[in-house]
Amino acid sequence: MFLDFRLPNAATWCYFSLLLTVALFFQFNRLLSIRNLDLLMLFFLVPGFLVIQEATALNQTAAQSVGDEFVRLKARAQRELLLGYGWLLVGSLCWFLRAVFDLTLVRRPAMSANLNTAGLSWLGIALFICLTAVAVRRTPDQAVQETVGRRPVPIEQVQETATAVVQQAQTTNGQHASPAAVRFWAERGLAMLCHAAVLTGLVMIGWRHFGDVTAGVGAAALYTLLPYTAYNIGQVHHVWPAAFLVWAVFCYRRPTVAGWLLGLAAGTSVFPALLFPLWFGFFNGRGAGRFGVAFLLAAGASVGVTAVVLWIDGPTGQNLVTALHLTDWKPWTVPATESIWKGTHWAYRLPLFVLFVGFLVGVTVWPNPKNLSHLLAQSAAVLVAIQFWHGDRGGLYVLWYLPLLLLMVFRPNLTAAEPPPIVPGSALVRLAGAAWRRVRPGTHPTHSKPLAV
Repeated sequence: MFLDFRLPNAATWCYFSLLLTVALFFQFNRLLSIRNLDLLMLFFLVPGFLVIQEATALNQTAAQSVGDEFVRLKARAQRELLLGYGWLLVGSLCWFLRAVFDLTLVRRPAMSANLNTAGLSWLGIALFICLTAVAVRRTPDQAVQETVGRRPVPIEQVQETATAVVQQAQTTNGQHASPAAVRFWAERGLAMLCHAAVLTGLVMIGWRHFGDVTAGVGAAALYTLLPYTAYNIGQVHHVWPAAFLVWAVFCYRRPTVAGWLLGLAAGTSVFPALLFPLWFGFFNGRGAGRFGVAFLLAAGASVGVTAVVLWIDGPTGQNLVTALHLTDWKPWTVPATESIWKGTHWAYRLPLFVLFVGFLVGVTVWPNPKNLSHLLAQSAAVLVAIQFWHGDRGGLYVLWYLPLLLLMVFRPNLTAAEPPPIVPGSALVRLAGAAWRRVRPGTHPTHSKPLAV
C-alpha cells in the first residue's frame, strides 16, 4: 500500500511543475527579466504534448469502434495530431530564436534560486527517486506502452546486451523471470542510468565551468521537475545521446575526450553527427585535429559494431541504412512515420532542410573564436532546428536538447571559457624529452657538473 506510488496525470503534473518552478526560481524582484521569461518558455511546449497524448488515446479508442464512430474518432485524432505537432514546432521556433539571441547576451549575472543549495539538492534527489519508482513500476499500461519514435538499432543492441546480462545473472543465481519482464527492467534501468548521467553532468558543469555549484544543482533539479522528463522517462533513445552530449560539454577543455563522447553519440543516434561541424569550428586552432580524429574513430567504431551484428544476422537482418533509420533524415522522401509531414509532399519539407544546412554552415564559421556560451547556444539551436524537418515525430524529442537549454538559461558570463590553445608538437616534444632524460639521466640540468675555470 505504501509503495503504490504514482505520478499525477500529465496535465496535473504540468501545473504542479509550473507552480513549483516559479516558487523556486522566479525572480519576483525583477519580473521583467530574460530569466523569468526563460522559465515560462520552458513550459511552452507542454500543450503540444498534451494534445498529442489525447490524439493517441483517440486512436486507441477508434481501433475498438466501428462504422461512423470509427470515422469520427479517426478524423478528430488526425486534427489533434496536426494541432499538437504544429504547436510543438511553433514552440521550437521560439526556442530557436531564443538560442540565437543568446549569442548577443554577454553580461549574465549569476542566477540565484529562492532555495539554498542543500534544499535544491534534496529536491532533485527526491524527485529523481520518485521518477525512478514510477519508471520501474510495472503496470499493465506500461507493459503495452509503445516506443515514442523509432529507436536506432545501436541503442537496441545496447539494450539487448543489458537484457542478456540480467538474464545470465538470474540463471546463475537460480532465479527465473519472463523475457518480457527482464527486457522491461533492462530498458528502464538503462534509461534511468542515462538520466542520472545527465543530472551528474549538469552539476559538474555548474561546479567546474560556471564556478557556481548552486547553478548546476538548480539546473539538475529543474531537469527532474520539468514535465518532458516525466513524460518520456522510460524512452532510452531520447536521453541516451543527451547523456553523451552533456559530458562532452563538460570535457570541452579536452578535445580528444569530447570527440570520443560526441562520436559515440553520433554513432548510436545519428543526429549528433550534425553537431560535428559546429564543434570542429569551436576547437579550430585549439585541438580541432584531435577532436576530429577522436570523433571519427568513435563514430566509426559504433557504426562498425552495428554493421557486424547486422552481417551476423544474415540475409534476414536489416541493412545499415534501415537500421539507423537514415530514411527519416532524407527530406526528399515522404515520411511514413507519425509527424506533421506525414502524407505531405517532400517539396514543402526540403526548403526547411536547405535553410538548416545554411544555418549549420553559418554557425560553423561564426563567431570565431567561440567560447562555451556560444557552443551551448548554437548546439541547442542546431538540435532545435532539426525538429522542423525530421520525418519521425519532429518536435517531440525535447530531451535531446533540454540539458543544453537549461545550461543556457543558468549560465553566467562565459567569455573566458575557451579551449586551451594547443601548441603544435608540444606533446610530442615533452614525450621525447622525458624519454631522453630517462635514457641519459646525466643530461638533466640538476645532474650537470659546473665547468672548470
